[in-house]
Amino acid sequence: MTRRELPTTEALLIIDIQNDYFPGGAHPLSGPVEAAEHAQELLAHFRSVGRPAVHVQHIWDAPDAPFMRPGTAGVEIHTLVAPQADEPVVTKAEPNSFLDTRLQVLLEEIGVDRLVVCGMMSSMCVDSTVRAASDLGYAVTVAHDACAAPDLSFGDTEIPGATVHASFMAALAGGYARVIPTREVIAEPRG
Repeated sequence: MTRRELPTTEALLIIDIQNDYFPGGAHPLSGPVEAAEHAQELLAHFRSVGRPAVHVQHIWDAPDAPFMRPGTAGVEIHTLVAPQADEPVVTKAEPNSFLDTRLQVLLEEIGVDRLVVCGMMSSMCVDSTVRAASDLGYAVTVAHDACAAPDLSFGDTEIPGATVHASFMAALAGGYARVIPTREVIAEPRG
């Protein structure tokens, strides 16, 4: 059998929904609670249909790291999407969740060829991971309302988080992934 003839397996990939990105955290984003609530819906759906969920946790182990520092409450995965004991957690130190991690090996062991991605930040770790997944041959869907971005600046231009998020989602939809809302992901058959 060729890979194309094998049954497809889809997994949910939840990237860096960690406490530092929420109000009161070291690097709050624009709309993290709403994004995490949508990610929670996706996680509940994947669990209910028996599809795998993989959690990614960023750990910034540098002496001057401004957030995601080991041993802090901010580095912990948010309770809205807390992993269950049987759900793998992949730790990373770079924006791309595949770089220097066990993610690709884990997905191969599970037999995954399709990913539904959600998480934080849209403009950094979600973007780089989705692009890498596409380059590695995965069919990728991004649940855009289950992602969040920070406010950014470029020169004298201040860019609100919602605009940052929309720009990155538009770019990913331009060739790297299907970019759809959570309700559409959930409505798709997963038999």
